[in-house]
Amino acid sequence: MATTLANRASLTTNQTLRTLLIRCSSFNFSKTFSTGTATTSPTDANATAINSSKKKKKKKNFFEIAQFLPNWGLGYHLAKSHWKDVSYELTKIKLNKDGKHGKAWGIAHKNGLPAAVAAPKRISGVHKRGWKYIRGLSKSSESKPTSTLSTETAPKVEVEAA
Repeated sequence: MATTLANRASLTTNQTLRTLLIRCSSFNFSKTFSTGTATTSPTDANATAINSSKKKKKKKNFFEIAQFLPNWGLGYHLAKSHWKDVSYELTKIKLNKDGKHGKAWGIAHKNGLPAAVAAPKRISGVHKRGWKYIRGLSKSSESKPTSTLSTETAPKVEVEAA
């Protein structure tokens, strides 16, 4: 009985070795094993350096863009990066303590002109990533009131000589 068990064990190990060799030969594992040190070609080293440096840049949410603009971006135009010719002129911002979350209101603009309703509305999706600053439309001169008084309508101050 002991001999039959030994024969059976040797048969199973021989069969597993054969199946392993057959599988390895089908995948063309023809690597030679040596005791020397492994050398890598310079192209392999460059490829790994390039792959490690190609990380995706994390996009910013609305408040991460607005914090670098003067006065937290009030009066500046911001838009989602995939929007074409649509932006919001920021009119009001309410921040949480961390400065990366909050609420924002603005006037919608299309092709640089205010939309049909020029009243500020709450901007949705401010916490989502992918916002950008629109350089060409910042600080429109229409929103700044200018006072021009003519000299004829201005009150004249007379100084009496004593």
